[in-house]
Amino acid sequence: MKNVIITGCAKGLGLETSKMLADAGYNVLGISRTPTEEYQQLQANNPKTVFFYQFDFAEVKEISALVKQLTKEHGRIFGLINNAALGHDGVLATMHETDISLLLKVNVEAPIILTKYVSRSMLLNRVGRIINVGSIIGSTGFNGLSVYGATKSALGGFTKSLARELGKSQITVNTLAPGYMETNMTEGLVGDKLEKIKRRSCLGRLANVKDAASMTLYLLSDDAAGITGATFTIDAGSTA
Repeated sequence: MKNVIITGCAKGLGLETSKMLADAGYNVLGISRTPTEEYQQLQANNPKTVFFYQFDFAEVKEISALVKQLTKEHGRIFGLINNAALGHDGVLATMHETDISLLLKVNVEAPIILTKYVSRSMLLNRVGRIINVGSIIGSTGFNGLSVYGATKSALGGFTKSLARELGKSQITVNTLAPGYMETNMTEGLVGDKLEKIKRRSCLGRLANVKDAASMTLYLLSDDAAGITGATFTIDAGSTA
């Protein structure tokens, strides 16, 4: 059974992907800062294949120890889904520097360091799948999300070069770029912002977590073994 690490596993896209991974027969090594009842229920339904590790990715120096624990308990890693991220918004001119630093640490530095250590396990196997969850904001922009957008653009660049580094070992690296989805991260949109986003979409709706999670499962599959260095936009046509 293949081991797949997914960060930010407890809600939203991470939770839906964890459910699909479990249904598809993977060992799910979920990591999140805080557990949720929904993820705990998933564990209860799949006690031998769904696991949870509580971890704060602001603690970058502890990532190597986390990966050692995971590989000791479960063996070599087949897949890594870098999904955890902070979605703090704010106009750059008035953002606190501590908030900027935290976004960069959690959204960029942490997934890079995590991938560094997990890829060593993949290199031993000479096979693996790495999926970096970006955002359409990284390429389109949105008012009040300049720093968040910068972090997601950084992941896109990371994907491209890492695909070159790891390709000879049959390890694929791709970016999933969702648009606004119906999750807790869009609940805070005020006024008519949400309706404007829906109207801009070709399908007249937001993307949903099942759309994005299904693409993630495909990229983990044998059918996607020849796909690497690519970005897959899941946004119900907002950027068409």
